[in-house]
Amino acid sequence: MKNLDNPVVEKSFNFSVRIVKCYKYLIKKDRYLQSLYNQLLDSGTSIGANIAESQAASSKTDFRNKLRISLKEAYETEFWLKLFFETEILDKKEFDSLLINCLELIKLLTSIIKSIKLKS
Repeated sequence: MKNLDNPVVEKSFNFSVRIVKCYKYLIKKDRYLQSLYNQLLDSGTSIGANIAESQAASSKTDFRNKLRISLKEAYETEFWLKLFFETEILDKKEFDSLLINCLELIKLLTSIIKSIKLKS
């Protein structure tokens, strides 16, 4: 994958890999809740997909908008992780690990977006 030397690209890609693996585990555990698991899969992988897309943005505004979408998806992913933990779908160890990664992406994206606003 291009630009894996970029920390936010690399971290979001690695997080997407973890979300896919988590999804596969959850589906094996309980197919009944697949529609909820799909929400986590969609939002969790969308973070990295939009960051990757931002790397080919046509303008600074387009770049910022892609990162804003990634940030929104990260907040949605945080919601699903918390819901799955509180409903005992995810154990504490897996939840803590995924949440730390998600919050790190939120901080990085927030910082980048603020930095772009300051330069405008």
